[in-house]
Amino acid sequence: MLGVRISSIFSELLAADTPLTSEYLAKVVQVTSRTIRNDMKELELLLSKHGSSIKSIRGKGYQLEIHDEHLFRMMLQEIFRHDELGLGFSPNSPDDRVRFLLKKLLLSDEFIKLDDLADELFISKSTLQNDLQEVKKNFKKYDITIEIRPNYGFRIKGDERKLRFCMSEYLLNRNEVDIIDGAISILPEAEMQSIKSIIIDFVHEFNLEISDISINNLIVHIAIACRRIRNGNHVSIYPGELKEIVHEREYNIAREIVKQVEKSLNVKFPEAEIAYIAIHLLGTKMVTATKMGESQFKALIDNEIYHLTKKIIDAVEEKLKLGIKNDKELQVSLCIHLKPAINRLRYGMNLRNPMLNEIKSYYPVSFQAGVIAGLVLKEELDIDINENEIGYIALHLGAAVERTKMNDRPRRCIIVCASGAGSARLLNYKLQSRFGSKLEILGTTEYYRLSQMSLHSLDFIISTIPISKKLSVPVIEVNTILGGKDIEKIESIFSTADKDTFEYTREELVFLQKKFKTKEEVIHFLGENLQQLGLVDKSFTNSVLEREAVSPTCFGNLVAIPHPIVPQTESTFWAICTLEQPIMWNDKPVQFVCLLNVEKNSSKDLQKMYNILVSIVDSKDLIQQLLKCRTYTDFINVFIKKHPIYK
Repeated sequence: MLGVRISSIFSELLAADTPLTSEYLAKVVQVTSRTIRNDMKELELLLSKHGSSIKSIRGKGYQLEIHDEHLFRMMLQEIFRHDELGLGFSPNSPDDRVRFLLKKLLLSDEFIKLDDLADELFISKSTLQNDLQEVKKNFKKYDITIEIRPNYGFRIKGDERKLRFCMSEYLLNRNEVDIIDGAISILPEAEMQSIKSIIIDFVHEFNLEISDISINNLIVHIAIACRRIRNGNHVSIYPGELKEIVHEREYNIAREIVKQVEKSLNVKFPEAEIAYIAIHLLGTKMVTATKMGESQFKALIDNEIYHLTKKIIDAVEEKLKLGIKNDKELQVSLCIHLKPAINRLRYGMNLRNPMLNEIKSYYPVSFQAGVIAGLVLKEELDIDINENEIGYIALHLGAAVERTKMNDRPRRCIIVCASGAGSARLLNYKLQSRFGSKLEILGTTEYYRLSQMSLHSLDFIISTIPISKKLSVPVIEVNTILGGKDIEKIESIFSTADKDTFEYTREELVFLQKKFKTKEEVIHFLGENLQQLGLVDKSFTNSVLEREAVSPTCFGNLVAIPHPIVPQTESTFWAICTLEQPIMWNDKPVQFVCLLNVEKNSSKDLQKMYNILVSIVDSKDLIQQLLKCRTYTDFINVFIKKHPIYK
């Protein structure tokens, strides 16, 4: 329904709450502004038939407008149904063709001739060979190779178990839409529905607590197994693993599931296939422990898991000082999560995390805590942990961080008002009504008495008159009749740290309009400058690159926030680099790089600093303004203009 480029533009417009310039969209999609303008005409033509349009605002950019919610929703549903590539689809872009080829090769049991495939895709053999190089890179992650036989063509070849993982990865709908509704043609739809019904019946019968994503993974796995068994391909399993698995409860459940599938689909599963389904169940089982007593919980969790959890929490607290060390709920939830997670990791299973980008973008401190957890697992168990698993662990750690906020004291302020006690009282009531228990107003005063007061117990001052005198706490100037902009100014206090952004960066740490081509060039450049300033040692750059290898730190919106794998500096600060043109940072374009450094052994509340950083990098408008800056003065002026706390 939509080409990939126009789909990307549409996605950006759909998510934006402010107009987007053609310049911004061109950078995200990696085309010229002129191409964007042409694409906009095509997109506008489509949208005009589906209850929506694109409004062009002079000097500001493009904004999506919805006139008929019903028609618009119908269009979205149609787009999502067509989003996953089917084998009947003729892809145009290189990315589309690579996804098409991955699926084609994974689902083909016969040799495929290069000429036939080139004709099917309406491309030259040389273009196809270039695309196949990218396909090979994707397959290489699973140790899968492309076998070529003269006069026959080519097909994929690899360990059967790894082929399964790869098929599961690339055949699953990327948006986790219900796979049974025809999105994947592994088996006829009736057989897919039958597998789904069988699995759900057993989930209910054995009271298994498995997420929707895990159920979809299991359905796909069994469908893949059926298809390949019918073609004479069987998965192998080590005898030691089989001996261990047959004693698990999940093996008996897997055997019963297989009996029903065999009967329904007329296919015979060997014992290794049953064991493989049991591994899936071991890797997805979850136990609800909130109602368990202490003795029940200890009986469920063995000593290895319990002590591993303690080591993870201790390591996270030592490195990041999040105040979660004594959180009992975290200990329980992490123990329960780690038991099946370790099974997944030991058996090399690939659990997808559809929330990964959101976790990385909006909870960077929690994701970094997850990276530290992964290092502990590597050290203790010699298990490599991928970023999908890191993301799930980060959710548990992030929940603990959020719980610490529930115990935060309210922010304290006084009101300075020159128009009388009545106005001050009205302002007091309005503030209490708007902010409730989050804000504690200690009193009101006239300006001339302010110099006689102690301000040490205050977080900020709310004033209806300008205060030019430099005070030890921030002053927020508002109107006596509190308006929307005034509310924004006050709310910024709750979402940012007491000390402003300028605490974390300075002129010698801001590098603008650089011409680097790769992320490695940027990281080496920033690392060398920090080393020359005596802020880091020689090992710093390698530590940042090591962290990138675990999980790329590009978060969308043209932003990357690289950082060392563990804190290495004596203070918390940012080193910022903007680029003349976006570069590819793994799979995302990046033009704004903030190298984050967190103070070693710090007891400060780091979450507040992260909140400031996230509020900056999540703003498309602010990032676009910062990317245009050519001097440090311009750079700081943009902050002052865009952040209400500075006004």
